[in-house]
Amino acid sequence: MKHYDAELHTRGESLYVDDVAPPGGMLHAVVYGSPIGHGTLESLDVERAKAAPGVFRILTADDIPGENQIGPVQQDEPLFTDDSLDYFGHPIALIVAETHEDAIYARDLIDAEVSEKPAIVDPREAHEKGEILGTPRTFAMGDVEKAWKQCDVIVEGRADVAGQEHLYLETQRARAVPTEGDRIRIYSSTQSPYAVQKAVARIIGVPNHKVEVDVIRLGGGFGGKEDQATAWACMSALASHLLETPVQLVLHRLDDLLMTGKRHPYTADYKLGLRRDGTIVAYDVSHYQNAGAKTDLSLAVLERTLFHSTNAYYVPNVRAYAASCRTNLPPNTAFRGFGGPQGMFAMECAISHAAEELDISREELQRKNLITEGQSFPYGQRAERARARTSWKEADEEYNLTQMRAEIDTFNAEHHDKKRGLAAMPVCFGISFTGTFLNQASALLHVYTDGSVSLSTGGVEMGQGVNSKLINMAARALGISVDRIKVETTNTTRIANMSPSAASATSDLNGAATILAAKELLNRFREMIAREMGIQDADNLSFQNERVFYRNRETEWTWEKTVSHAYMSRISLSAQAFYATPNIWFDKEREEGRPFAYHVYGTAFIDVTVDTLRGTYDIDSVRLVHDLGRTVNKLVDLGQIEGGLAQGLGWMTLEELAFDDDGRLLSNALSTYKAPDGYFMPDDVRVKWLEEENPEGPYGSKAVGEPPLMYGIGVYFAIRDAMRAFDADANFPYDAPLTPEKVLLQLHHGRLSGLWEDSLAEQKTTELPVAGE
Repeated sequence: MKHYDAELHTRGESLYVDDVAPPGGMLHAVVYGSPIGHGTLESLDVERAKAAPGVFRILTADDIPGENQIGPVQQDEPLFTDDSLDYFGHPIALIVAETHEDAIYARDLIDAEVSEKPAIVDPREAHEKGEILGTPRTFAMGDVEKAWKQCDVIVEGRADVAGQEHLYLETQRARAVPTEGDRIRIYSSTQSPYAVQKAVARIIGVPNHKVEVDVIRLGGGFGGKEDQATAWACMSALASHLLETPVQLVLHRLDDLLMTGKRHPYTADYKLGLRRDGTIVAYDVSHYQNAGAKTDLSLAVLERTLFHSTNAYYVPNVRAYAASCRTNLPPNTAFRGFGGPQGMFAMECAISHAAEELDISREELQRKNLITEGQSFPYGQRAERARARTSWKEADEEYNLTQMRAEIDTFNAEHHDKKRGLAAMPVCFGISFTGTFLNQASALLHVYTDGSVSLSTGGVEMGQGVNSKLINMAARALGISVDRIKVETTNTTRIANMSPSAASATSDLNGAATILAAKELLNRFREMIAREMGIQDADNLSFQNERVFYRNRETEWTWEKTVSHAYMSRISLSAQAFYATPNIWFDKEREEGRPFAYHVYGTAFIDVTVDTLRGTYDIDSVRLVHDLGRTVNKLVDLGQIEGGLAQGLGWMTLEELAFDDDGRLLSNALSTYKAPDGYFMPDDVRVKWLEEENPEGPYGSKAVGEPPLMYGIGVYFAIRDAMRAFDADANFPYDAPLTPEKVLLQLHHGRLSGLWEDSLAEQKTTELPVAGE
């Protein structure tokens, strides 16, 4: 099995939005955004820009014929602002010109008169001031207050985890082409074609069916194009609609970094109570989410944080509070894991703190409290086919955690300038959209008379290999070669009302719909062949390797003969099917239910070496066991595991987002925002799969997109473990990412503080010259 786009990628033949030859007369658009982090737009002077060479028009909120609103959940996000400026880059106007360079030149000629206000960039400050989006939520199980009395040890602390830039290779972009009448076609780099369709229709004031959205593939998404692709598509569509000509908008990398939201930063207060033997009795956590200036998908992300606040552990008494806090940053948005990793990080910090307090290994505490079959999560769902302990046991047997620890302890006893560290990271991640209504998908199959097959679904290919999996599933369902199947572009005219390609559910939902469509076709073929063969038991006909078998014996019927005969018999060679995930629900009033079809489990062991003189570190190995179910495409699944792991490792170590107090992005280029490269990744990455059939997934498979990212959280604690080997008495804060600079400053905090104090004292005692001497 293979990734079926690999050859196109390698030859440079894969098409993206702006690779398709531009239509005649296409114009280019550039966005003018707020020059301040918070304030009011007093006036806007665009006259000089209008007169610039090549400029056709400059659009603002006043030019929108429909409704100036693109908020997907809360109606709090105008396409263009004409009053409040809520973050740097907040869109104010769109320059449409003959070339991209003309539009850039004209943008610099716009003058905005603004009045500044103090910006809020800290979610705790926002929470204190009542800047809260939606309503704070609390998941509770048991009685936390009573449970504290049963605890021998209670630890309390704070955990901070920063955001993360999506850093997709293909920046945000869209091309809009007017067709006949007031209809429009949009080629968008979006994970959610239906969201774009709805928003464009709303902006230009037409019904949904007059807006067609087509997606070939994305050059990466990671959640950053689930909702945030919508604005740019709306802008290009607005310009195209008003000027009656094609318009393309492609964000420059620097504009993309400035104007788009990131993974949500979180800060949390935790309190964990345990018995002396390490059994966790109670957990109380308050999560403060940095949502940015608009709601976007923050409330759904916040909900997922609550769902995963206890990670892979059973805690009988839990209270998890979470609030989405409005700040003056670009609206933060979906990112692989969708709030789950932030919830898990706080729990892992609490366990680390407790292990240090109890003077036992963090791994012992983790292993002891892993959730088992039938135990409840804090939202009421019971663990079914729980694989947390199984994955830990398999990892321990495969990689020998005791031996790994012994080798590291020996190394540390013999070295001072370098220390090694080890951490385990168990993962439990629920699979389904937490908004139950989104768990639906459709598929459309066409079989042509030569036996070739066209497949359309709502799944968007963004490098994760969904098209490859769909080809594998369709070929298996129809009993034919993968070479016969082509997956079409994702298009709103073929698949209506599609859910986003997100939540690790794309292959599950669209794959299940594809299998249903294939079954419908085969049932027609069985009835036809049974009539021709004069048999009554059509159910005993099967399709394998492009042949038809009756009671496991090969017949004269081939795939091509079957298709040709069906066509000549006026039997439809097309099938449409719909799938909705069964047995899932959630009551938001009671904050309990069964929101997930199933859970994915896994365990990773990560070891590192820290240079204690420089603060730098190497990730020596990552060895993991992943609960995969029955894989549909091993190459694709392995790529998702390794890619997700890399993204998680980067989030915890190198990828530091920096904003100043006004909300200005300081890490605003790839020279100042560091992402993992080939040299960063460990040479020793080992993956073992738990392959047990999953009855809730197509062909027994399990989703693989998001869970592997969470293994990366373990590297933070491995580095911390090495730091404690250097200084066991230090009180290192729980603050991610743990960059080399932070490691150096924390390892030598006392010595460096002394240098600063001596320097300040020296400055104070130095006699200053008297003026005039």
